[in-house]
Amino acid sequence: MTELTRDEEFTAFVASRAVWLRKVAYLLCADWHRADDLVQESITKLYTHWGRAGRVENRDGYARTVLVNTFLAEQRTAWWRRTRPTARPVDGTAPEPDLAGSLDLREALAALPPRQRATVVLRYFCDLTIEQTAAELGCSHGNVKSQSSRALESLRRSPVLRPTGRAEA
Repeated sequence: MTELTRDEEFTAFVASRAVWLRKVAYLLCADWHRADDLVQESITKLYTHWGRAGRVENRDGYARTVLVNTFLAEQRTAWWRRTRPTARPVDGTAPEPDLAGSLDLREALAALPPRQRATVVLRYFCDLTIEQTAAELGCSHGNVKSQSSRALESLRRSPVLRPTGRAEA
């Protein structure tokens, strides 16, 4: 059996994980175009550090960490503060309707601050433990718990997720 070259190994990894990375990126930023940009930037960073990624036990975790860190770094830049996305598409096309009866969790996630959104995505979409999430975000276990708690409370209060006909508390 022949050993794959560095580029072949990287290409195979990206081909197998691109869809998953795009979904994670979308949950973080709530915009498919921006998610594509985040994934592209993360893949570029991953390629430059592929030697390091090859030595880690969990390449998926390494790629996810690069993606989350890229998202959080982008949130801190002046560009992000100047270009807030709007609820209405720029080109005026109507968004595709969601499945009947499904909750619009994407809008509620988009309303969360970046750290809370990253915590919720890592904990509940990527199914990481508190310890794993803390390691990914470079913070304490208590910080993950408090960010999760605040995020879940915000999601519970979100009018987007509140069932219709229910009285306001």
